[in-house]
Amino acid sequence: MSDHPQTMCPRFEAAFEILGKRWTGLIVRGLLQGPRRFKDISEMIPGMSDRMLAERFKELEAVGVISRHVYPETPVRIEYQLTEKGKALQPVMDAVQHWGETWCFKE
Repeated sequence: MSDHPQTMCPRFEAAFEILGKRWTGLIVRGLLQGPRRFKDISEMIPGMSDRMLAERFKELEAVGVISRHVYPETPVRIEYQLTEKGKALQPVMDAVQHWGETWCFKE
């Protein structure tokens, strides 16, 4: 055994800082299906408040995982979609789905 403690990779830590927040994975999973309006995602995740959804959208936009598109219509339409960076999470979300199906809620 080493005398020096091992540290976590800073990039791994940064990834979990983003993805480890409550609701974030569910938001990403919902957006993997395509662009969605705020109301659409809110309905997909009924246990999350609109305030929390707005906060997570801002965080994910700030780190480049999602983008926000405003359509100048009447009424104004706003859609959120994954960026290329966000779409790259598809295999991660699929792996989590598979892990959940294998290990969660087994009797």
